[in-house]
Amino acid sequence: MHYGFVIPGASPREFAELGHEAEEAGWDGIFVPDGVPGTDPWVVLAAIAMRTERIRIGTMLTPVSRRRPWKLASETATLDHLSNGRVILPVGLGAIEAGFTQFGEQTDRKVRAELLDEGLEIITGIWSQKEFHYEGKHYHAHTTRPIWNALSLQQPRIPIWVTGAWPPHMKSMRRALRYDGLLPNSMDGRETTPDTIRAIKQFVVEQRSASTPYDIVMEGETPGNDISRARAIVQPFAEAGATWWLESMWWENVTVDMIRQRICQGPPRVD
Repeated sequence: MHYGFVIPGASPREFAELGHEAEEAGWDGIFVPDGVPGTDPWVVLAAIAMRTERIRIGTMLTPVSRRRPWKLASETATLDHLSNGRVILPVGLGAIEAGFTQFGEQTDRKVRAELLDEGLEIITGIWSQKEFHYEGKHYHAHTTRPIWNALSLQQPRIPIWVTGAWPPHMKSMRRALRYDGLLPNSMDGRETTPDTIRAIKQFVVEQRSASTPYDIVMEGETPGNDISRARAIVQPFAEAGATWWLESMWWENVTVDMIRQRICQGPPRVD
């Protein structure tokens, strides 16, 4: 089990400081929001990359439908080189309330799913260091030579975690299985439990053809001042098959001091 921390909000300099403190406290990953409007995630992740050496970095999460995929491919590849191969790219449809309507972004779920699929095809194509031609419903992309400066440092690619609808919506889950990790998204309003993770793990084993490592990511909250209680929360998810625990403090009135305190208390390790 790996342990990441999602910083819900801070100033650009505070993001960098908190990333450094998270590495010092033993966390394995630090993740930042990708909302509109808001602090640009790639700028603050670059700052975090320069203040850290080990910790994985990424967004939580990037709605591909509102980003040009060729620009996203360049941003992530650049950050991958800057961080010496520590980037993870979590993606999904995104939450409508996070600026979609206010700024005229696409809100139709089906269209956003199409843009996500096409965007990921283009991003991985650009990362591949090969000549690339893509003709889709929404995007058309052509390169006549390898894009050397867009090659990701990690090979065969930067790990991509994809939101998957559960109970299984097959199109959504098949999309997630094509990549490197799954962010479970409850479609029936029920809480994600260890039994949910166990069922997802079984689904992955049965449906995924690739033999490469695959992450199942659980997001939640544990009390940093009670390590026994924190471990008791996380242990069943680890045993059920989750490979990452992302500590998240999506509170309305959370402060940087609260975030820093929880970061410095360290991850709820059970291994």
